[in-house]
Amino acid sequence: MKRLVIGILAHVDAGKTTLSEAILYVTGTIRKLGRVDKKDAFLDTYALERARGITIFSKQAIVKMPDMHMTLLDTPGHVDFSGEMERTLSVLDYAILVVSGTDGVQAHTETVWRLLSRYKVPTFIFVNKMDLDGADREKLLEQLQRRLGGGCIDFGGDPAQQIKNQNHILKLIRIAALLGGDANDVVCGSFVGYDVGLSNEVNGFEKNLEKFKKVFTPILKYAKDLGVTICVENCPMEGWRNVSSTDCYCNLPGCLAARKLMYAILDDDSNLQETYDPSHDIWQHIDPSDVINSMDFKKLRRVHIKGTRNFPSDAEAIHWGRLFPMQAVNNALAKKAGVPLPAHEWDRLNYEPRLPGFGGSDSCDWTKFLETLMAKGYKNPFVIENEGCNSSHTGNIGATMQGFKATILNTAPVIWPLGVNGYEFDKSSLKEMVNPKINPKVVTMKDIA
Repeated sequence: MKRLVIGILAHVDAGKTTLSEAILYVTGTIRKLGRVDKKDAFLDTYALERARGITIFSKQAIVKMPDMHMTLLDTPGHVDFSGEMERTLSVLDYAILVVSGTDGVQAHTETVWRLLSRYKVPTFIFVNKMDLDGADREKLLEQLQRRLGGGCIDFGGDPAQQIKNQNHILKLIRIAALLGGDANDVVCGSFVGYDVGLSNEVNGFEKNLEKFKKVFTPILKYAKDLGVTICVENCPMEGWRNVSSTDCYCNLPGCLAARKLMYAILDDDSNLQETYDPSHDIWQHIDPSDVINSMDFKKLRRVHIKGTRNFPSDAEAIHWGRLFPMQAVNNALAKKAGVPLPAHEWDRLNYEPRLPGFGGSDSCDWTKFLETLMAKGYKNPFVIENEGCNSSHTGNIGATMQGFKATILNTAPVIWPLGVNGYEFDKSSLKEMVNPKINPKVVTMKDIA
């Protein structure tokens, strides 16, 4: 049987004893759930502790489970009794550091964190009181990463938000079905996401693949029953990761290997295809033509036309390299060291978004890429994604439209035939739209599970 000693530590009033009480109650160790404010918490055994509502002495409780024998240590949170807390650290296998969602990281929280690091105790952070007014999930995570370290990550994100996102995909599938779905070449585009908590575990990438299968199998079946194909995009950082996060990978199909593994792990991948954006491979210094030649070409349903201009010798790349994104540190320290910092969470990988043929060249051989596609018989739509730093990102509608026009003129000689008026789209390839005559009801993940 596995035996563990786990300590619960915190700044005073973070809710440490309340958490201990809940663990004992949920595991069946105690029959009645006590409360600090009612002066009947199981581990507050001294009269002075109950009168003051604080823990003064470290206490232990034995929690017996089928495969584990756990000794739970509840320690003082008040700074005056920190010596009592510190003497427990040498016996801990793991620690749970409780942080108040409304108060955030306190000075004593940092002291406890440094002590845990000194004693090399593996630590989980438990954020309490997130249901109270003033608790801000994103700001608190940024504070944890800034004051305690970039290794502080959110294990899997907010489950309620994940379900909300999945239900939103179901709504998009329904909209695609109402527009005719595959009969009218209307697809449902989606990102997949990436569970950062799982990724930090052993075999974390494979665990993300398994989670993808579990979540998307019913979604894909629902879409298939309605005659809709789901297209996933290859952007590896399409999702918000705080600028202080060590990594920025947050979309599972962000590389070719991942997409091939996603198809392989599914029992039925017939209505899962992809939208390929060459810019996401270009800034990783990969030739998109090589990716096209190495992929399962029948899975390619859409191609984004969006360029990238890599910075070959900018200060950011020289200082931080290209293997990992730029990291965030204290501004004063970076200034003293003469080290450049990212301006925001998207400014980490030493490139700028462009449109092909607008305002000069970028880092893609567009002739080679487009000719590779056409030689392999690509007949599906191209989608201009205007994120050009000198076009849509200027906020100027004139520059935005110029970017679209330049992109069309740049790509037309390769993808359109030469006609009387120059290179023109072959309108004879258009098909008459089909009226689906269906009205599927709105469903949720609970309905299709």
